[in-house]
Amino acid sequence: MFLRPTSHSAALGPGCAGPPLAQHTPAPPENVAPTLQVPLEGAAAFMVDPQMAAGHAPKKHTSTPYVTGTSVLGITYKDGVMIAADTLGSYGSTKRYKSFERLRKINDSTVIGAGGELSDFQYLLTLLDELTTEDFVENDGASLSPKELFSYLSRVLYNRRSKMDPLWNSIVVAGLQDEKPFLGTISMLGVHFHDEHIATGFGQMLARPLFRERHHPDMSEEDAVKLMHEGLRVCYYRDKQTTNKFQIATVTKNGTSISEPFALDTQWGYKAFQEPGAGAVGTW
Repeated sequence: MFLRPTSHSAALGPGCAGPPLAQHTPAPPENVAPTLQVPLEGAAAFMVDPQMAAGHAPKKHTSTPYVTGTSVLGITYKDGVMIAADTLGSYGSTKRYKSFERLRKINDSTVIGAGGELSDFQYLLTLLDELTTEDFVENDGASLSPKELFSYLSRVLYNRRSKMDPLWNSIVVAGLQDEKPFLGTISMLGVHFHDEHIATGFGQMLARPLFRERHHPDMSEEDAVKLMHEGLRVCYYRDKQTTNKFQIATVTKNGTSISEPFALDTQWGYKAFQEPGAGAVGTW
């Protein structure tokens, strides 16, 4: 992958960006008073300058995410790899946005999913869109592989973390490289690893034990879908930030696909659900 310019704009913030986003905008003449929609430097016209919006107060970084998504699950199987997530964007504990798609196709061999702050995820999608646009413009038949995108995102997240202005996301990257499934995850601190099955958020405690017990690399796609449904169902039962509206993205040698949102069959008649405090002293 070619080296790309790095943006350190006061208006856009740090991050590895392509030339269109990293292009420097000269400061206005001294006799022209800056306004809120004309940043002093580093951004196009009509983009809000954070310093002007804050009235020249000290710059503040995001310390608390506002609109968030929860777990992303991923497993490999014989013919490819799949990831899944719900479509809920929570405003605190309020189920505010019920149709936000947290799985996105990057190219014909890679899909990504994200939990955490959804506006930060949209920013990452902007960076990735610039990379895929450059590939399209080159028109040389080459495209970024899953491992290259995984490495790129890990550097972006680590870069922002090192500047004490992290992107509040947990990212899952899935794809096929050299006809072999690839599945990796990156934390908001830039910590990254790859495995045969992955979960972020509450899914690490709720769904991944099921994956450890039942997953095997040569399972069929039908078995992988059943296992994914079980993982999503237990997350819906136990995670209050999850809604019963899910999508599954798959990557095979035939390309990538993202399903339409669907709901799972659920059963709430279990005795443990009807009497959650039974046998637990001090609960109500």
